[in-house]
Amino acid sequence: MIRRSAILLLAACPLFVDSSTTIAQEQRPIILAHRGGSYEFEENTMEAFRSSYEKGIRGFETDVRMTKDGALVILHDDALDRTYNAKGAVEEMSAAELKNVTGKKGQKLLFLDEFLDYFADKPGCYIELEMKTSNKTLYPDGRIEPYCQTLYKAAQARKPESSTYIYTSFDERPLKAVHALDPKAPMSLIAGKPCSAEFIQKAKAVGADRIACQLKGTSRTDVEDAHKQGLKVNGWPGHAVNDYYLAIGLGLDVHCTDIPTAIQKVKQQLP
Repeated sequence: MIRRSAILLLAACPLFVDSSTTIAQEQRPIILAHRGGSYEFEENTMEAFRSSYEKGIRGFETDVRMTKDGALVILHDDALDRTYNAKGAVEEMSAAELKNVTGKKGQKLLFLDEFLDYFADKPGCYIELEMKTSNKTLYPDGRIEPYCQTLYKAAQARKPESSTYIYTSFDERPLKAVHALDPKAPMSLIAGKPCSAEFIQKAKAVGADRIACQLKGTSRTDVEDAHKQGLKVNGWPGHAVNDYYLAIGLGLDVHCTDIPTAIQKVKQQLP
């Protein structure tokens, strides 16, 4: 077990982070608000992102899907049913059909353009755009390239120069497509398992410069190995303060958490 005194010592040590962003100058893992902070706000809504930002968060993760007529919307699940007062896949609906869809707590479905517009005048942010294309029925091979082209063009057009926008996915296909569009684009391969030598090599093979893996089972040696091979490491999920302490102890660059504002308060108290 990692002692808290050791964690505080580690917190003072520089980590392997982006030097291009304001928050990346911090010497602890970047706090990444998962879906805007899904345990604290209505997930993936403007209210979530705005509230987290106003409380000092500068790292955000969200999920991007494409409607049948080519619009990009923010939604995690394959269907609207769990989080919205509507049913079915957005991939089978038009943008017009989704304009008035509201969430279980009243927030409206967020379109990517609205998300990007909000952050367009907020420099120094670290934003992960997860490409939710793993369902091959909704995203056959022929749909990957137009999806990636639309997303990349929209994100790059609004990204402040000092911010870092990362294209992420469990699905290797969109990562390869983004890499073909821009070999220098920041990309992260995600896995629902701990960091490992095999996963590091898989990420490098698709051109990713970072990885996201489960906290549980990941060792500090694995993280150090990823760093030696030029990869930044994001650890998830973050459901409690102890998960953040573990992220510090592991030497992670980013900690993806559902309680970002709670972690922000803890972070401010550390030396």
